[in-house]
Amino acid sequence: MKKVRAIAATGNLSTGFREESLVRAVQQGADFVGCDAGSTDSGPYHLGSGKPRGPREGIKRNLRIMLREGLAAGIPVIIGTAGMAGGSPHLQWTVDIIRELAREHQWHFLLAQIDSELEKDELLDGLSKGKIRPLSPAPPLNESVIRNAERFVAMMGIEPIQCALKKGAQVVIAGRCSDVAIYAALPILNGIPHAVAFHAGKILECGAASTAQRLYPDCMAIEMDGGGFTVEPPNPELRCTPQSVIAHTLYENADPYRLVESGGSLDTSHARYEAISDRAVRVTGSTFIPADKYTVRVEGATLVGYRSIVIAGVRDPLLIGQLDSFLSSLRTVVERKVQETLKLKPGEYDFQFRVYGRNGSLGQLEPCDKISGHEIGLIIDVVARSQREAAELALVLSHTGLHHPIPEWQGLISNFAFPFSPPVIDVGPVYQFCINHVWELENACAPFKMTFENL
Repeated sequence: MKKVRAIAATGNLSTGFREESLVRAVQQGADFVGCDAGSTDSGPYHLGSGKPRGPREGIKRNLRIMLREGLAAGIPVIIGTAGMAGGSPHLQWTVDIIRELAREHQWHFLLAQIDSELEKDELLDGLSKGKIRPLSPAPPLNESVIRNAERFVAMMGIEPIQCALKKGAQVVIAGRCSDVAIYAALPILNGIPHAVAFHAGKILECGAASTAQRLYPDCMAIEMDGGGFTVEPPNPELRCTPQSVIAHTLYENADPYRLVESGGSLDTSHARYEAISDRAVRVTGSTFIPADKYTVRVEGATLVGYRSIVIAGVRDPLLIGQLDSFLSSLRTVVERKVQETLKLKPGEYDFQFRVYGRNGSLGQLEPCDKISGHEIGLIIDVVARSQREAAELALVLSHTGLHHPIPEWQGLISNFAFPFSPPVIDVGPVYQFCINHVWELENACAPFKMTFENL
């Protein structure tokens, strides 16, 4: 069986890599270069707003090196989840950079774009036919939720990428895409077993993250064959160990041994990881279990309001000792004042106190929520129907909280130290995920609109 050598440029297109690492990796032999460009890790903002995550010049630099090396070697370049969220605006933003690079360097190649954004009527049709089912946990899904959402995308598997490659695409820019599919599509086309390709794709998805110590974002190389794969970083400063590769197999998985993809599941419970040098690891023994029904995950975001925040420091030991009662009484006073002055009722807005130094990161899940230091950081997080309302609410909160009394003090007191003037910071629109479902497909490529362009 033919071996397939895959190169991951980095873990995310926006983070960069060392140019010499990619050059070395391609010169050592490669069948394609891939890179993931996004995920839902940053929350629903990018999907809902349609805005990409930059920096644009940094992404252009990374794409320039990838295209230059890929075109010179005559191998495909594959990008997944373009622009961070993989919707139509994110895809077009990335394609515009590709076109710009082609013009500047007089490069000529066949470009494939795979759009994963869904029409709302498509989803409603699938819902009415019982083809869309919830994962756990999942919010309620009905016509109103779908109509009111800003944007939906389907997370493609290997098949749309394979279709583009079979039609001769030298550069593939995909919308929302499984990270693993970026690296498994071409190897499976070339006869590599699903189990090998999917496990290798899992290790490649984050670039150099499977090294023993990732000193900086960089490239990773894997050679696949019929029995397994060998992973070795092209940068001689980095090395892989069995432990580091196993650790990345577990990364971001709900189940330590089972990775679910469109079309089936990878089972690594019997995988073996063997050091074959001080820098390379051989992986064998994984299995692939085909799914009874082919599904793709659907992601969607809806606008829920606008946010303003206030950042404050609190250093008074008397106030810190009764922080919960202080914040509770402050909430009561603010809600009354907001209803009287701004004519807003509870339910038309929301505000939260995030206490850093106690449970600011985990909230109610924090197992040790006692304050042990001499000061805390307080973020007052306000969400309302408009940016103006959010800012006005935050102003009421910041001023009221500044002078809100505690029993031990008499007269006017100042509780908060504001690091910024003005203390109210407008953050902008707020989105939330509105779907956590899978869509059963008869045709794995059906929802994905594919176009080709000779540059």
